[in-house]
Amino acid sequence: MASSLLPPPTFANKHRSLLATAKHPAPRLTRCGAGGGAVPDELLGALHLGRQSDTVVATVGVSEDTSADGWIDLLDEIKGALQADAPDPAATASDAPVVPDVLLSSPPASVDAANAAAGMAVAVPDEALTSAADTSRFIPEELLGALHMDASSPPVRAATGALARLDALAASLTEPERWAAAGLLAVVWLYLTARPGVLSGAVDAYLLAPLQLALDSALGRRSLKMSDFVVGERIGEGSFGVVYSGAVVPKGGAAVEERRGKAKTKLQLDDRYKEKVILKKIKVGTAGAKECGDYEEWFNYRVARAAPESCADFMGSFVADKTKSEFVKGGKWLVWKFEGDRTLGNYVTDKSFPSNLEPLMFGRALRGADSLTRGALVVKQVMRQLITSLRRIHDTGIVHRDIKPSNLVVTRRGQVKLIDFGAATDLRIGKNYTPDRTLLDPDYCPPELYVLPEETPQPPAEPIAAILSPILWQLNSPDLFDMYSAGVVLMQMAIPTLRSPSGLKNFNSELKAAGYDLNRWREITRRRPDLQILDLDSGRGWDLATKLIAQRGQGRLSAAAALRHPYFLLGGDRAAAVLSKLQLSK
Repeated sequence: MASSLLPPPTFANKHRSLLATAKHPAPRLTRCGAGGGAVPDELLGALHLGRQSDTVVATVGVSEDTSADGWIDLLDEIKGALQADAPDPAATASDAPVVPDVLLSSPPASVDAANAAAGMAVAVPDEALTSAADTSRFIPEELLGALHMDASSPPVRAATGALARLDALAASLTEPERWAAAGLLAVVWLYLTARPGVLSGAVDAYLLAPLQLALDSALGRRSLKMSDFVVGERIGEGSFGVVYSGAVVPKGGAAVEERRGKAKTKLQLDDRYKEKVILKKIKVGTAGAKECGDYEEWFNYRVARAAPESCADFMGSFVADKTKSEFVKGGKWLVWKFEGDRTLGNYVTDKSFPSNLEPLMFGRALRGADSLTRGALVVKQVMRQLITSLRRIHDTGIVHRDIKPSNLVVTRRGQVKLIDFGAATDLRIGKNYTPDRTLLDPDYCPPELYVLPEETPQPPAEPIAAILSPILWQLNSPDLFDMYSAGVVLMQMAIPTLRSPSGLKNFNSELKAAGYDLNRWREITRRRPDLQILDLDSGRGWDLATKLIAQRGQGRLSAAAALRHPYFLLGGDRAAAVLSKLQLSK
């Protein structure tokens, strides 16, 4: 069609001199008004040009060879060629539609409407997105007022624009397409929020962790020094660290003398030190100790954000000076606020357990019940708190991997909190996870030995590992590793003969011979264990124990499922705690 509009080939030969002159015009200047007759008004009108335009001025200013007569001849030749080659109007009407010039210059609004009906994206002008009407349509004025923002602020304009485009896109979809899109969004949302929580993990890693770092740095928590603390007596030791009591040195106070001998044991009674702490020195020279200490520090910060009620209040760390004998060979020290210096292990190994925990659990010794019932309520209260803490950390992708009485601190308010995260792993991102390596205590470790199967591959980069973590979690249920250990803790608290190291080892040997079937163990054991606490309330405690101490694929309960077990639904421990508080208030 375009070729039919061109002049015949003889046009270039016939007007060769005119075209040559136009291609190389002579450098002669002419006033705009002087060439009024050089370019006819009809030509200017056809070309939509004004006489003051640069093109017309340049045309008027060519040499005398391009005179008005030459241009008139050229125009006549073009008109003649167009008239000679013009298609028949009837044929044009039947063969191809004629598009009016007005449609070529500016499409009407109906075109956008037609495109939207056909499923095309509708462009929303930026000016429309900033209007008050559009803003109030998508963002309530009450919300803007609460945020102290108005429609002209850049964040509100950006949000309004995004919502307007989303609204336009939704309007362009058919009803089945809308249902399909809603279903897809629901599936994506469920996946991102499924355990261990891809979405919540991203918020923690990229928002909460930097905020915590900034806040701690501003408050000086990330710049602790050896001189800020004084060390008291040693209260415990593990494979990679030694735990001491301690205190914060008052600001501007007198220099603290080095404490030796009995002076260390009296630190908690020293009135000069108001703020007591717990210090853990990571062993120097022990293989794996430094790595374990670094992981424990990372997990304390992580759990403090995700489940602060489940762990001791972590203050930070410092590196000791090797020259000061009080801090023994330097190395990293971890610091917690003092909430209690005794673990559940300290109470369990005492002959008076579980009555020695009554005042802490319930505020005072219980009345109106026999010693067996009171002991069962103490055991239930400890287990409720332990499994609740496990549920919280499991929901964030963390598996502790070393649950035992010595890693459960009992605070002065009767709270049971998790400590010693050196063996923990964050399976949302693969932190501290190696498939063929495990850290465990054989007395509390489940038969599978590993938190995930050994053939599980090494975790990929953290963002990819986080995206794939819900699939890995659903396939392997790694949280059940901790639940077996919790079952052993329940048995140890409820059965007196299991509270000694030798009794616990014999129990594990017999349990292994019974195929980790607790009911079978009860039949074959020769030690006649005292099961009265577990047999109370129609044996609900025993039933819970059998559902915790079992093979992974044979009905072992998760933390959330365990809290729904009838053993906890009775709520006798909660009722006792409430009644005790009411009696104390009187």
